[in-house]
Amino acid sequence: MNRQYHLFDAQGKVLGRLSTEIAKVLSGRNKVDYTPHIDGGDFVVVINASQIRVTGRKLTDKIYHSFSGYPGGITAIAFQDLLAKDPRKVIQNAVYGMLPKNKLRDKMMLRLHVYGEAAHEHKNIEITH
Repeated sequence: MNRQYHLFDAQGKVLGRLSTEIAKVLSGRNKVDYTPHIDGGDFVVVINASQIRVTGRKLTDKIYHSFSGYPGGITAIAFQDLLAKDPRKVIQNAVYGMLPKNKLRDKMMLRLHVYGEAAHEHKNIEITH
């Protein structure tokens, strides 16, 4: 199985709609020989993650929670703050939630490369989506 590289430009795109396309490519659902139990997806490179858009009031109202498992170990960060701090995590969190919840998800996430700006280290890739 030979994996290809797909380049997505997130500039001006809506977060949810872009994430579904990325999840399809990572899981291999865009191929004719898709099989649910086989990890046949491709590599995905996302550029301009800092220029992603959201609809409605998600910019101020959406909150990401994480829990360490210890008492008082819950932390929360707003979408706007996370976008300013690390825009890559916004796309990674959205794609992670859209992938199947099984043993293949972590392997699929390893093939996702997100960059905040247009500069990336993967050469000779043209924008495919």
